[in-house]
Amino acid sequence: MATLPNPLPQLAADPSGRVLGLEIPLPQGRLIDTTDEGPWHEPLLWCADETAAPGAWAAVQPARRTAGLLPVLLDVGGAQGGPQEWELLPGEMSYPGDHDADEVLAEFWDAYATTDDPDWPGLGNAPTPAPEAVTDPDVLAAETADALVEDPSRLKDPRLALVPARRSADIPAAIGWTGPTNHENDVARLCAVLRSWEDRFGIRVVALSYDHLVLSVATPPTTEAEAEALAAEHFAFCPDNIWQGTADGTRGSYARALLREPVWSFWWD
Repeated sequence: MATLPNPLPQLAADPSGRVLGLEIPLPQGRLIDTTDEGPWHEPLLWCADETAAPGAWAAVQPARRTAGLLPVLLDVGGAQGGPQEWELLPGEMSYPGDHDADEVLAEFWDAYATTDDPDWPGLGNAPTPAPEAVTDPDVLAAETADALVEDPSRLKDPRLALVPARRSADIPAAIGWTGPTNHENDVARLCAVLRSWEDRFGIRVVALSYDHLVLSVATPPTTEAEAEALAAEHFAFCPDNIWQGTADGTRGSYARALLREPVWSFWWD
């Protein structure tokens, strides 16, 4: 996978993060290079030792500009523990920019759609919100992170992490996340879809657990037609969201739940 120069090793000499241009010191944390195939040649991420508190995400956002490090919450409270136990496989990941989101979703659609479904409808159009409804994606991501750390029903033990990545959509591939492995082994292909959603819906990758992904959504669908088109994309991206995440297992009910919804969650069985 193509990567930028990794600034994380600098934290070994300066754990405060001052060397990265942060004005507020980082909490105590550790550099993680553990993968399912042994130690990686450089740190994959930095992860705090303590549970994240409101404001933690906003405090490290300047690292994006000064060092190319992007924040994400990692839920270490599940049975699989923290990222050291997540079977990370960065060496198996390609580069998200090498894939086309429409082609990736079309392939999944063909694999999972039933004979009663139409052909792959293609990517939906970006919503056009009223000017007063426009939200800055990074501001919303920070607000979403705060809401998640205050709600133990969503994340059991969220830890703040920093990942060297070109854009938020690339974070799962950058660390070699294997949460969707029963659906797709090369998560960079799914990150190509996340990039498309980043462009069209203003998503940010806010949280990861062993097999869950949580996104903030600055520009969610506001019409039934937009929501139905997006539900088709979500079905191809993560069929379990519809099959196991709705009462009737239909895209119609799932689409209705997407209307004006600023947080999307995905889980792969």
